[in-house]
Amino acid sequence: MNDPSNNPPADENERLLIANVHPPGWVNPEPRPRYNLVVIGAGPAGLVAASGAAALGAQVALVEKNRLGGDCLNFGCVPSKGIIRAGRAIRDARNAAEFGVINGDRLKVDFGAAFERMRQVRARISDQDSARRLSGEKGIDLFFGAARFTGADTLEVEGATLSFHRAAICTGSSPYVPPIPGLAEAGFLTNETVFSLTALPERLAVIGGGPLGCELAQAFAHLGSTVFILHSGSRLLPREDPETSAVIHNALERDGILVYQDAKILEIETCGALKNLVFEEGEGNRRTLQADSILVGTGRRPNVSGMDLDKAAVESDPVEGIQVNSRLRTGNPRIYAAGDVCSRHKFTHAADAMARIVIANALFGARQTASGLVIPRCTYTTPEAAHVGLGHEEAVRGQIAIDTFSVSLAEVDRALLEGEDQGFVTVHLKKGTDRILGATIVARHAGELINEFTLAINAGIGLGTIAATIHPYPTLGEAIKKLADAYNRTRLTPGLKRMLAAWQRWKRS
Repeated sequence: MNDPSNNPPADENERLLIANVHPPGWVNPEPRPRYNLVVIGAGPAGLVAASGAAALGAQVALVEKNRLGGDCLNFGCVPSKGIIRAGRAIRDARNAAEFGVINGDRLKVDFGAAFERMRQVRARISDQDSARRLSGEKGIDLFFGAARFTGADTLEVEGATLSFHRAAICTGSSPYVPPIPGLAEAGFLTNETVFSLTALPERLAVIGGGPLGCELAQAFAHLGSTVFILHSGSRLLPREDPETSAVIHNALERDGILVYQDAKILEIETCGALKNLVFEEGEGNRRTLQADSILVGTGRRPNVSGMDLDKAAVESDPVEGIQVNSRLRTGNPRIYAAGDVCSRHKFTHAADAMARIVIANALFGARQTASGLVIPRCTYTTPEAAHVGLGHEEAVRGQIAIDTFSVSLAEVDRALLEGEDQGFVTVHLKKGTDRILGATIVARHAGELINEFTLAINAGIGLGTIAATIHPYPTLGEAIKKLADAYNRTRLTPGLKRMLAAWQRWKRS
């Protein structure tokens, strides 16, 4: 069994983390005769499924082969946002001269302190879903070890057999490492190892220009690394519309990051402690860059191996993951899946939502579907890039008629006062109506602001209702109000305007 307690943690914060997420010396309980629900994987989806089912009276077993909290707590959302916050603090201090604070030239960055704070907060957060709470307060039977199916309604973990009425596979995903010649020999970082660094890389090469690559490239640039991104695509953040990608690209370059697009890495040569990345940029333009460390951020792959899925008649694909229907049920009617292992929406909040559907469908015979979920996303660069629903390119490809309204942050008083006017808010409406089909926000707190549009889409609230909603002044949320006002002005047709003017002339007479 992969027990992290076999490797002594480096400091007190790591010891506290391990005590919560995989206590040393943990003894698995004696299995019950039959469980209402067995959950495999204790990441966001698994924790929600297990905790929710137990709260509703089910007998639940939760199996985790490594650490409770999964990727999100240990190697993903939590530590990355801690380091991003440190980077933003440094960026703000360096750029504080326009506000009358002159200290940029004398600024000192303590890399160790930034990572220490991240580990401290992560350990604190880990208590929320600790082994102690899951087993003691919530009554969940917690098993550490690798789960392997032995039949349609049984699995084995550490020599013990667990029988179930229903099961949920919530094993998440892992970093995808591209087959680049010399990469393994040179050594590289992923999100699973980068937060264990003890020293700042002088030169950091980031392979991949998706959300992870952009976020951590910018964070390390703020911390003081010389950073360059090698991205195989024609633009950063390829899931976003071009306008969003352009703003983020410009922001990264303003922070001193070198971005190489359409970059095909040919090989990586190791020269002592240094790594030479040989690549083509565009058509035949061969270049070499040297780095001290390489961070691979080229996407994720679902964790489907090692569970003997065939013995439970569960189909899977190494890229697409567990095969499920819209109700998240596999080909085995007793077994469901949720989260990264079966979804293209690889977000903690999406895993949470899918786990709730699994509880309803698996335990209570509901017929809820995941296909109708309204799932926002956010890339936590500075500025952030958040989106929900339909994008402009999707509308063009799908030949969906839309009306689009957009407001630049340069038109928003609070953005100007904050010195954060590089960005915009865009909304797409069903043509001729105020029905919101999608929205994009590029702003410092876009991840918070997008919630208003997510709620509106989910509840069927039109932009006209948002126009009638009072937004406090001055806030960044005023940008959304401006969009709504712009929509309202389109309803004032020339004919209606003439009628209103005539009415007012009559009132004056």
